Amino acid sequence: MPRPTLEVADVFRAHGQHWRESHAGHVSLEQLKVMSGVEHCRSEVLGGHVLHCPACQHSQIAYNSCRNRHCPKCQASAAKRWLAARQTELLPVDYYHVVFTLPQPISELAYYNKSVMYGLLLKTAAKTLLTIGADTKHLGAHLGVTFVLHTWGSAMTHHPHVHGIIPSGGLSLDGNKWVSCKTGFFLPVRVLSRLFRRLYLEGLREAYEQNKLLFFGDCLSIDEEAPFLAWLNNQRKVDWVVYAKRPFAGPQAVLAYLSRYTHRVAITNSRLVAMDKQTVSFKWKNYRVKEQNRHRTMTLTHDEFIRRFLLHVLPSGFHRIRHYGLTANTGRKKNLDKARQLLNVKAPIALPDEEKMDETKSHVIPTFVCPCCGAAMEVREVLPHLYLPRAPPVLLN
Repeated sequence: MPRPTLEVADVFRAHGQHWRESHAGHVSLEQLKVMSGVEHCRSEVLGGHVLHCPACQHSQIAYNSCRNRHCPKCQASAAKRWLAARQTELLPVDYYHVVFTLPQPISELAYYNKSVMYGLLLKTAAKTLLTIGADTKHLGAHLGVTFVLHTWGSAMTHHPHVHGIIPSGGLSLDGNKWVSCKTGFFLPVRVLSRLFRRLYLEGLREAYEQNKLLFFGDCLSIDEEAPFLAWLNNQRKVDWVVYAKRPFAGPQAVLAYLSRYTHRVAITNSRLVAMDKQTVSFKWKNYRVKEQNRHRTMTLTHDEFIRRFLLHVLPSGFHRIRHYGLTANTGRKKNLDKARQLLNVKAPIALPDEEKMDETKSHVIPTFVCPCCGAAMEVREVLPHLYLPRAPPVLLN
């Protein structure tokens, strides 16, 4: 795939230092790390290696990646590795796509409390699905849920929501049979929305009582208990958006969807259109108009573009992809084996490592392929980093 003519890294390299200086004291350590990673990704700063093709004598330099999860250039390979691990976990049933979104007033407070409120969003959305799914009035089954957190809209504005991938059914409450959803219908969206709203607001009040919330900017007006409780009461009067799409066309369609969503960042390099001395232009979709008129081009100043990109930097150690219910990490293998047994399908067979090596010895795919003749390339020289990632240890007497 050819390199895009314009990248997010180009914006950061040209204007990142000025942005850091003008916002000194208001930039988090995580944001500074992301800026440094994006700026230096696949450049001589991070080092690399010299490749040589013995077949046609072609040589080239390959620089190292930053591997930051917010870098647009580093997510394709990470998504492939994650998807390879998920292929053996898909069941031969339809899968539904459900989206849970926080209202705008909640989103404003969530920006200052990312770890608490994003985590609460994922847990509350999962509890909502598992509770309604287990209710005998609706499905009466234990569901499996995979959630992916997104915090942006198409214009890179702050818009926290989660995308859920759920099989169209689950294990019965006694675990003795597989209970399927009605064809083309998962769970009632209005019921999901109301329970989601109640559970989230209860969790938010609990976080406030435990002094886990921080208030800045416009949110300072609800710092005290009485205004905060009144503000919470107003959120109960608003309809919270829960959206359920039609089922995917088989497990392979689920994988295709996940490959686009699991490791997505706020904006990809392919969406950038142009950059001049003052502005950056990029493609976006306006979902509030008819589908044929959604595609637009937005132009922002360099400072605003960088600010919007960094809005979506997650706290260190925060997991944006999570599994609940049948697919939770603790009991996933046991639950999936039980589901396959009840669905009367065989589990995918994973070959032992030695057998895999013997089977693939004759057609090993080279790590580096020559762009001229397609032959395997050799590493002739390793290029070191241009700087140490941290200061060397101090020797104490």
